Amino acid sequence: MTGADASPRPGRLDGGKSGAARSGIEGAIAWLPTLLRGRPRRRVDLVRLPRTRREQTLWLVIVDASASTRRHQALSQAKGLLAQVFDDAYRRRARLALLTASGAQARWQHHGVKAGATLQPWLESLGAGGGTPLSDAIVQAGEWLSKRQKRYPAESHRVLILTDGRVKDMPALAGFNCPSLLIDIERGPIRLGRAAELALRLNADYRHIDALTDTPRRPL
Repeated sequence: MTGADASPRPGRLDGGKSGAARSGIEGAIAWLPTLLRGRPRRRVDLVRLPRTRREQTLWLVIVDASASTRRHQALSQAKGLLAQVFDDAYRRRARLALLTASGAQARWQHHGVKAGATLQPWLESLGAGGGTPLSDAIVQAGEWLSKRQKRYPAESHRVLILTDGRVKDMPALAGFNCPSLLIDIERGPIRLGRAAELALRLNADYRHIDALTDTPRRPL
């Protein structure tokens, strides 16, 4: 990718463009649960979805697209990872809620939409600019998710946050009432490391995107 607006492309997985071939026991790789456990190094580190499983799932994704994410192609790399997450959500029949933090305030892009090709144009057009209303995004996401959980009590929820953590203020924020993962997209030689602090405050698992993408993908 050449910049924040570069077209994202899902990584090529073993077995073809759509992932590893399914056996009678295991299904496709479930990337979000896999990343929650750390970067996979062996086949046994992968979390796979059984073919017979049909759990109702919603992933709430918060994307920091502020001007600072232009640096060192941070947003470009994040978009590539998001393409993989969307592909995983499609295969798992999970719904997605998307919220972006840029400009003056957070903006909802989708509320519980089915993952599919309709998300590709949005992802391709996603660019960086403006301030970092990340706190606003987290508050809005928490309120919306609370209502969603009451409306769909049988639905499983996950939260994914992609941010470089470069915010002026770090107010007290409540965590989410479901498993959460914060991926730090801050790159470059000088890093403030605020995303790790934010993950701690939200009681979310923390990963740096370089640790997920710094080695060539190969069959595991």
